[in-house]
Amino acid sequence: MHRRAARFTTPRLPRRRRRLAARGRGRQADYYVDLRRITLDGEAAPLVGRVMRRLTDHLDYDAVGGLTLGADPVATSMLHAAAASGERLDAFVVRKAGKAHGLQQRIEGPSVEGRRVLVVEDTTTTGASPLDAVSAAREAGAEVVAVATIADRATGAGERIEAETGVPYLFVYGLEELGLA
Repeated sequence: MHRRAARFTTPRLPRRRRRLAARGRGRQADYYVDLRRITLDGEAAPLVGRVMRRLTDHLDYDAVGGLTLGADPVATSMLHAAAASGERLDAFVVRKAGKAHGLQQRIEGPSVEGRRVLVVEDTTTTGASPLDAVSAAREAGAEVVAVATIADRATGAGERIEAETGVPYLFVYGLEELGLA
C-alpha cells in the first residue's frame, strides 16, 4: 500500500477552527468533516496551502486541481503558498460535466495538456471525486502524479484510488488525528 500520512507534525489550527460538525452526509456516518470552514477561512487557508505543499514536496508537478467544489479552495491555497515561496504553481478546476455552451471544456484554468498534475480534494470518503478528476485530467492530456487530500475518512477510498489509477494516495489527517477513531 502506497498510502501514507504526512511525515511531519501538522500545525494545530486556532481552537475555534477545529470544530467538526456532527451529521451524516453522502455516505451514512456519525460525523461530517466540514473542511470548507477551514479551506475558505482567511486565517486557515494559507496554512492549508503550506501543509498540502509539504505533504507533496517529494513529487514533481506544476499544476494542481480537482473536482469542483471540494478541490477548488485546496488548489487555490496551494497556488498562493507556492507564490509566497517564490515558486509558480497553476491551479485548475474540473467540472462535474462539460459546459453545454462556450468552449464546452470540462477543465477550466491553464491547460493541463502535457503537464504533470496533482489531484486534490478536501475530504475523501468514497474516492469518486478524485477518480473522476484523474480521469478528466488524463483525457485532457495530463500526467497525474498523485491524489492528495486533507482528511481521509478510512473508508477504503485510498486503496480504491491507487488500484484504479495506479497513482499514490496521500493524506494529511486520518480519523485518529481528527479525534474520530
